[in-house]
Amino acid sequence: MRRSSAPLRAAAALLAMVSPLAACAGGGASSAPEPAVPPPASSPAATGGEWPAYGNDPGGSRYSQLAQIDRGNVGRLRAAWTFRTGALEPATELNAKAAFESTPIVVGGTLYVTSPFDQVFALDPVSGAERWRFDPGIDRQGSYSEVTSRGVAVWRGGGEGGACAARVLLGTLDARLVALDAASGRRCADFGRDGEVDLTAEVELKLAGDYQVTSAPTVVGDLVVVGSSIGDNGRYDKERGVVRAFDVRSGRLRWSWDPLLPGVGATGAANAWSTISADPARDLVFVPTGSASPDYFGGLRPGENRHANSVAALRASTGELVWSFQVVHHDLWDYDVAAQPLLVSVRRGGAEVPAVAVNTKMGTSSSSTARPASRSSRSRSGPCRRA
Repeated sequence: MRRSSAPLRAAAALLAMVSPLAACAGGGASSAPEPAVPPPASSPAATGGEWPAYGNDPGGSRYSQLAQIDRGNVGRLRAAWTFRTGALEPATELNAKAAFESTPIVVGGTLYVTSPFDQVFALDPVSGAERWRFDPGIDRQGSYSEVTSRGVAVWRGGGEGGACAARVLLGTLDARLVALDAASGRRCADFGRDGEVDLTAEVELKLAGDYQVTSAPTVVGDLVVVGSSIGDNGRYDKERGVVRAFDVRSGRLRWSWDPLLPGVGATGAANAWSTISADPARDLVFVPTGSASPDYFGGLRPGENRHANSVAALRASTGELVWSFQVVHHDLWDYDVAAQPLLVSVRRGGAEVPAVAVNTKMGTSSSSTARPASRSSRSRSGPCRRA
């Protein structure tokens, strides 16, 4: 289960950007920045002035080579502009649950940010001027387990021109996957039906509003991979926490993966509500899963409940399980893997080894090698280091 932080709702009305020019103003040249830590081997060498994904690169490093703002001038930052989303209008009871958690991304000279009600805003990152906005029409009178959006993903095509040559991918509170033209904000009509795919199909839907998408999708090549947020403590037989990949052009389902193994018992969920990481070079996605339902009672789901509460490495092109590391066996405490898996490089025996690091709700950090297991269907709990 994932819970919103209601005090954040006041921030839903505005987005503020700070100016690096203000940080460098006055008093002559600023002190030189500390030498930068190299990015992980699985990350792009540089992203320039962009922030093209939720964690900047597909592996979630949140690393930027930009150096104008440093420890010597960060205290002098001043607001350059403010943009008001108007997300809390019209006022409804849902506003009490609304939480502004969107991470803006910057792609091709445009900043994209979302509101808790899945409105998408395309802004000029320098001035804050609005270029376009899209409203998916979330029912403000409906009931939803969560009211938040952590952002969008952007796919850039292989050089083809015309409408939807670049696409903004959005998951919604009412479980739709929407594709928009990055330049205009109009729906990509060739994606699914009228620019969207209904994600409630084939998940054994029990209660509309308890099955949602609250995190940004993940783009790998020409696929968009999406998990789900499930209100998983209301009953034992909740929706299935399937992870699915769709063709980014047509919206056609390419593969799906259910974290729960057959015969696990009377349960559901084990969904990936957090951000999915990717290693395109190795054709892998890394899926953080939550607990099986219900959160605090396991009498109807005996055993370890694999692959709940895990980081699972899947073949990005097919959805085939490569390996899985479970942080909690038979969870009774809602210990979802809430953090995006982080792709890193660790030094072992004098060599750089690609690895995945995961932070847990138990206050521990684990790492596992990113190389495939010898058998693609194998599930394992290591190799792992805890700190």
